[in-house]
Amino acid sequence: MKLNIKNMVCSRCLKVLRQELEQLGIKVSSIELGVLVIDEMAGNHTEILAKIESVLHTNKFEIIHSPEEVLVEKIKHFLLCKIEEPPLDSTVNLSQILSTEFNHEYKSLSKLFSHFENTTLKKYFIKLKIEKVKQLIQLRQYTFSEIGHLLDYSSVNHLSRQFKEITGESMTEYKNAELANRRPYDEIS
Repeated sequence: MKLNIKNMVCSRCLKVLRQELEQLGIKVSSIELGVLVIDEMAGNHTEILAKIESVLHTNKFEIIHSPEEVLVEKIKHFLLCKIEEPPLDSTVNLSQILSTEFNHEYKSLSKLFSHFENTTLKKYFIKLKIEKVKQLIQLRQYTFSEIGHLLDYSSVNHLSRQFKEITGESMTEYKNAELANRRPYDEIS
């Protein structure tokens, strides 16, 4: 049985889900971000699915039923992978990258994304970038200028303005704060 899953954003998600399902005697054939394949099992299909849904719900995942929602999750995973592998490519803009990757016009992708996520693709991508900025600031391995370059900002001023607009504080304030106020990727909307 193949299930499309919402909110799977990292390797720990895969590990936790596999462990918890296997503890219930549910054999996982394969698992990757957004997709769970369960071996066919003897027994009541409805009960097995209820157990799976319970584990998913407990871990803030959910089954995706429509092809449109599956596409939105694929877009989110694609953008997350882009953010996790800087530097970003400034020679091609986001709309071109997504149109090519998903073989749809950007306008239709954006409309679909906005319908399910209640935010635009552009705003979502900016929020992902800002979370990556927070991570890079915490690592203290890069200057603000280097972070801006890695994440394809035209200047450190552009990055600073966007950071303050999204977080409400400057990058320096964030860097000097005792508590890092980061959001998990699956909570970004």
